[in-house]
Amino acid sequence: MADITRRLGWRHLRGAPTAHIRHHRGGTLLHDGPGLSFWFRALTAALSEVPVDDRELAMTFHARTSDFQDVAVQATVTYRIGDPALAAARMDFSIDPDTGVWRGAPLEQLGTLLTETAQQHALDVLARTPLSSALVDGVAAVRERVAAGLDAEPRLPATGIEVVAVRVMALRPEPEVERALRTPAREQIQQEADRATYERRAVAVERERAIAENELASQIELARREEQLVEQRGTNARREAEEHAAADAVRAEAEATRSVRLARAEAEGARAVGDAKAQAQAAWLQVHADVEVATLHALAGTRLAENLPHIDSLTISPDVLTGLLAKLGAREPE
Repeated sequence: MADITRRLGWRHLRGAPTAHIRHHRGGTLLHDGPGLSFWFRALTAALSEVPVDDRELAMTFHARTSDFQDVAVQATVTYRIGDPALAAARMDFSIDPDTGVWRGAPLEQLGTLLTETAQQHALDVLARTPLSSALVDGVAAVRERVAAGLDAEPRLPATGIEVVAVRVMALRPEPEVERALRTPAREQIQQEADRATYERRAVAVERERAIAENELASQIELARREEQLVEQRGTNARREAEEHAAADAVRAEAEATRSVRLARAEAEGARAVGDAKAQAQAAWLQVHADVEVATLHALAGTRLAENLPHIDSLTISPDVLTGLLAKLGAREPE
């Protein structure tokens, strides 16, 4: 909307860069262009303001497919007025010289034209398409058909309108039909989810079984090793006992051998001592055999005296002395 101020019966208009201003006075074009600023008199001026920026026109309409199903189409058409002079000549873009407000509703008229044209081409393509295909490929088909139809529409260039882009956001059936169409997919998804759950449970059971088998195998292996350990301990104990027994046998044999050798040595020593004693005794007896009896008696007395305890006094009877003297006297004549 143009900005208009009043000064002493004059009006000053200041337009925006995106608004094309046309000023006529007495049928003569005085000002023509975007973003103008000028003074004018309200009683003699005819003003038009044509927007030249890109504008978005959102539209929603219903269509029927070839299988008689209702679908809602949501689309947006981007357009701009490429020829402001032509548009101002074909539509009422005049503004009030006091307020700068449009006297009519030109943008609504443009919106109706674009909406009806786009709807006509969308209905034409959807009427020959079943619902299933429309939900899959309908967005692209409708967008291409609407864009081609708007480009070929002769009224738009004649009005100075240029279509920049066409976008179709959604094609939706009725809620009941949409729920019915979602049911198979939901069932399939639920089946996949159940299958995944069962597979996960099966994997968990398999893993638990594998874990149990591993634990059992570990216990069996542990028991087998314990058995081997016990057997090895018994073998070690038996081997140790055998070694101890062998050592004892060797030791006993050595003791016996040593005892035998000692006994033999002792026997030999005793035999040698006996022989020596026997020889000495024989020699002693042989020596005494050649000695007279009186000498033997004297030796016996000497030996006896050697072995008698200490004698303080000795008394010799006359009988003993007489006998001894007799014996001594008897030996002298010889």
